[in-house]
Amino acid sequence: MSIVKTIAAKLTKLPQNSRRASALRATVIGVVAGLAALALEFGAYFLSMLRVNASSVYPAWLVLPGFGLLGGLTAGFLVQKFSPTAYGSGIPQVRAYLLGAKLPLNMRLAMVKLIGGSIALGSGLFMGREGPTVHVGAAIAASLNKWFPTNKEREKQLIAAGAGAGLAAAFNAPIAGVLFVAEELLKDVSTDTIGTAILACFVASTMTHILNAPHMESSHQIQAMGLKFTWHDMLFWVILGALSGILGTLFNRGVILFLRFNRDYFKMPVFLKVGLAGLLSGAIIAMIPADAHFRDYAALRDLTVAGSEHWYMVPCAFIAFFFLTLLAYGSGAPGGLFAPAIVLGSALGAMVAYLEYYLFQVGSTETMAMVGMGAFFAAVARVPITAVVIVTEMTRHYDLVPPLMVACATACFVGAKIEAGSVYDMLREYSGLDQEIKRIKEEESGIRAKDLLKPASVSLKSNSSSPEIIQMLKELSNEGIPVFENGNFLGLLELSSLLKRIDLSLPEKIEISEFLSPSSTVLKPESTLPEIREAFEKTNLATLAVVENEEFLGLIHRSDIDLNSRLMTA
Repeated sequence: MSIVKTIAAKLTKLPQNSRRASALRATVIGVVAGLAALALEFGAYFLSMLRVNASSVYPAWLVLPGFGLLGGLTAGFLVQKFSPTAYGSGIPQVRAYLLGAKLPLNMRLAMVKLIGGSIALGSGLFMGREGPTVHVGAAIAASLNKWFPTNKEREKQLIAAGAGAGLAAAFNAPIAGVLFVAEELLKDVSTDTIGTAILACFVASTMTHILNAPHMESSHQIQAMGLKFTWHDMLFWVILGALSGILGTLFNRGVILFLRFNRDYFKMPVFLKVGLAGLLSGAIIAMIPADAHFRDYAALRDLTVAGSEHWYMVPCAFIAFFFLTLLAYGSGAPGGLFAPAIVLGSALGAMVAYLEYYLFQVGSTETMAMVGMGAFFAAVARVPITAVVIVTEMTRHYDLVPPLMVACATACFVGAKIEAGSVYDMLREYSGLDQEIKRIKEEESGIRAKDLLKPASVSLKSNSSSPEIIQMLKELSNEGIPVFENGNFLGLLELSSLLKRIDLSLPEKIEISEFLSPSSTVLKPESTLPEIREAFEKTNLATLAVVENEEFLGLIHRSDIDLNSRLMTA
């Protein structure tokens, strides 16, 4: 507890918009997100092993459906009763929240996602834990921002960093976590955004190494495999990418189809839908031969990559788990699509390898399966760079980069020709979040700078003395002060910038004009709220002036637009 109190005291004392405060927040977020990912991993792993072991001792046709039903009912009840927005992967919800949608993102959601996700995954619903860890990481960051408020821009960066930290911890892939923030969540590569994400993802990934989770996504079995390339492989990388693009798009449409089917034809509570999905999933798995090892979903990908299954079992695995993922996700269970996409990709890659061997008597099942992991994931999520990096970090095979680049680029190209947008874009549209974001933006566009401006509490003359400036530095260190000469507005003296560049022991006279904000930062009375926000993000200033026909009208503070944004979505 003393450590927590020390961190809280540090956060309270630091200027809330400073980079040091952001770095401390990112570190805390990384630690907590890493612990949350480990908790979900241990919980799901424990229940999964209990289920698998019980099915080998007692009749599988009884144990597997029973576990699925009981776990599904429990997980569904937690979502329905305590946090209805904790369904699914959570990535569409996080992206929508960052775009301004009114959605809960708090510790209650994090706990429901953590516990409900562990139960759902451990009881046999074929989903991934990476989506939940992303959602949990974002919720933890949002909660920290509520306890220690900061401006809207930093808040978004920290929430996205929390989401990336969850992904980094789940996959042991910190670089992929950072790229996911830049490529999918914020679509921003500014220094502050990337720096915050790097720190949070590094800390979260380090936590998983320190605590040595038993079954994290970086499989030692895969890492130990050798890679083999032949000239025939280049053609089959393209074929694999094209198949991934087609089947990945079909998978995305299937997710929406199953969600609609559950919504329109199963008029029952969520916990019953999830329980029924668990029951059916267990029954289907019970009908597959036990020696196929299909009851341990986490090990299935490794077995496929290693070529441990008979060739005819791989298409069976692909078809069965394609359907099982749609069944589980369509029910509204708390779970993600990352891991299923990677498992399906490994099976698809193995099938392409078998085709290559049949035609040319050459090829590596292991290599093609690993390439398929990235290609199918890229087709589903439409994040080719993240897909390349995440598979490379998982497997620790950096020679995979060339075939992954070819296959992932082909998968995204073919997928985009069939259907624009990722599965997460489709999920946002299906759930109505895109419409809400559009409505909020339309409302914001009606708010003008003239509606938000405030008069300046103080001002300076161009020939102000050092004592006057020092006094204002002490009183208004986070505010811009208008400077006038003969009644004409010259610009804003940004005191926070001045503090960084000069010592307080100033000479009697200084050239204030050297420290004025540029004229490009001046707003017009008709500037809209989105334009004002964009100006703040570009300049990183705390205050902007509103001017019309060279006449100073007033100031807009960054905190004012942050408050206005919160009121718009309240």
